[in-house]
Amino acid sequence: MRVLWIIIITSISVNYISAANDNTPAGARSAGIGNASVALFDFWSIQNNQAGLSQINNISAGFYFENRFLIKDLGLCFGAVVLPTKSGVFGLSLKYFGNKLYNETKAGLAYSRSFGDRFFVGIQLDYFSTSIGDNYGSKNLISFEAGIITKINDELDIAAHVFNPVRIKFNDYNNERIPTILKFGLSYKFSDRLQTMLETEKDIDKKAILKAGLEYRIIDEIYVRGGITSDPTLYTFGFGINFNKLKIDFASSIHQTLGYSPQISVVYTF
Repeated sequence: MRVLWIIIITSISVNYISAANDNTPAGARSAGIGNASVALFDFWSIQNNQAGLSQINNISAGFYFENRFLIKDLGLCFGAVVLPTKSGVFGLSLKYFGNKLYNETKAGLAYSRSFGDRFFVGIQLDYFSTSIGDNYGSKNLISFEAGIITKINDELDIAAHVFNPVRIKFNDYNNERIPTILKFGLSYKFSDRLQTMLETEKDIDKKAILKAGLEYRIIDEIYVRGGITSDPTLYTFGFGINFNKLKIDFASSIHQTLGYSPQISVVYTF
């Protein structure tokens, strides 16, 4: 297993391996639309843009799992609880990626609220822990992220989000830092059944990434989704089933060389 892990580390770029410290989006709905989710209002806004939590009206709990490239040691687990109150919406989340030889953990405490019917804001305090086995130890850091969403009209929403704007240093060696990531995007509803999403994401030390996705509601309970992401090019697809209080979403991305990364998420509204 150790040999396999070393091969994975050296043969796959850091863009693929990192999961918690680079603020990877969560939720199979987001995964199915190419992760173009910064302008969406849903439960998984607790990770994708905390401003989107402001429209949640009931206590909710959810779980998300991704098996990256069908490799056991590249599993990502994410759990969260959202609590609406009179003064705003609070959320608590925990994400874990890796195995006993190398793992990353991110815990977040979020707060979101609306200002009128058109403007929504959110902020989250983040705690990061990275651990390397064989007595190499661990590193623990604290940062934050924040986002906004503006409703231009009933069809168009525009959003922005910043992750780790203070550029927390991860290691003195080579001045290694947790990335600062900026996202800007929009969501447009052509009808009650068809919604499209566009987004650009920029790690300030790397090239910008473009994302696009669409979601179509076949009937009230069933959704189908598709999307694409650049650099690297990933094609995504998925579907969702909405019961009365339970939402189950399935998705997968496809990398031309590394293969499939299936995802599933479940959200229950109390």
